[in-house]
Amino acid sequence: MLRRLGAVPAGAPDGIGEDAALIGALWHERVLVYFPEPPTNLYQLAQWLEPLEALAGATPVRVVVQDSRVARTLRARTALPVSVVARSATLDDMLSRADVALFLYVSHHPGNFQALRVRDVAHVYLTHGDSDKAVSISNQLKAYDFTFVPGRAAVDRTRGRLLWFDADERMVPVGRPQLDGLHGATRDGAGVPTVLYAPTWEGAQPSTAYSSLADRGTAIVRSLLADGDLRVVYRPHPRTGARDASFADADAAVRALVRAAGQTVDETESVLDTMSAADVLVCDVSAMALDWLATGRPLVVTRPGGGAADVAATPLLDVVPRLGPDEGLRAADVVREQLASDPAGAARRALAESYLGESATGPATARFVDACLQVVARRDGAVAAPGDAS
Repeated sequence: MLRRLGAVPAGAPDGIGEDAALIGALWHERVLVYFPEPPTNLYQLAQWLEPLEALAGATPVRVVVQDSRVARTLRARTALPVSVVARSATLDDMLSRADVALFLYVSHHPGNFQALRVRDVAHVYLTHGDSDKAVSISNQLKAYDFTFVPGRAAVDRTRGRLLWFDADERMVPVGRPQLDGLHGATRDGAGVPTVLYAPTWEGAQPSTAYSSLADRGTAIVRSLLADGDLRVVYRPHPRTGARDASFADADAAVRALVRAAGQTVDETESVLDTMSAADVLVCDVSAMALDWLATGRPLVVTRPGGGAADVAATPLLDVVPRLGPDEGLRAADVVREQLASDPAGAARRALAESYLGESATGPATARFVDACLQVVARRDGAVAAPGDAS
């Protein structure tokens, strides 16, 4: 009753399932996308809908969620079948009559373990954006048979940093299908340059506190606006303020500055159009920085403040200009230098294929589909020959 009245703890799925109607039904799909997240985190799955629809053209795909609100939103956005399963017994019942070969995951939600306990299917983690954040090399990767990553940089970043984990075997570069629509997008440099400021959220713990929003977000935006000849687009992370109210306050302050100046607060679901229209990106250590490499345009990455964030030396962070905690008011000067000469351009472009793989040179969706089909075939072969899981 509490769930149906909406009295669900923040960040938790509502658990209003379709279990009674599912008992005795039959799933025909060979691939299940398992998403036990609440609506707040739907952005993690939304970015995969088009690649998953492409996969469904080759083999049937079903999305399994634990939140009725998530299901309603998904059913309005995609033709993929969606089921709300609240009880693990229901999942067991459905799988007992189905021929599922592959589970896909886009987050590390603890609820994933309701599906990960299933032994005779392959489990693949897709991520919801590769980055140089420490969370990208989480020990949780060991729970999955394989992790699909954009390029070799993710493999190199992980190798040696996880004990007893063969990154070369377990991590599969497939490109970044979400960037397929960005190819061929060019800027002619005419008119007022557009600066995209896209900070990440505050993070779940101090080691992942990469966001610049609370300590210098307003300074960055004030600097850009004071230039007088820059168009500013502010794109907040969907989870901003989820854990720390001071970030929600900083977000509100930045929105007010941007709107008062007649500039843009971008909250569109897909970032591709926003990226395509921008000339330079100012962001934190995040997936935005890596995705931006596909544009070939100037990039400025902030340095985390506070000293607690886990920031490893990486090829990209070694070459791009950085903006420290006390340097927000220098943002316009740094941006102007990048627009004028792009001093890190050659080094940054040389890294694009390593970070993005197929996405740096062409559409990656086909490679993603092929990789899924290969795992399905590999699983089928292992089930047909018990004891041989190679």
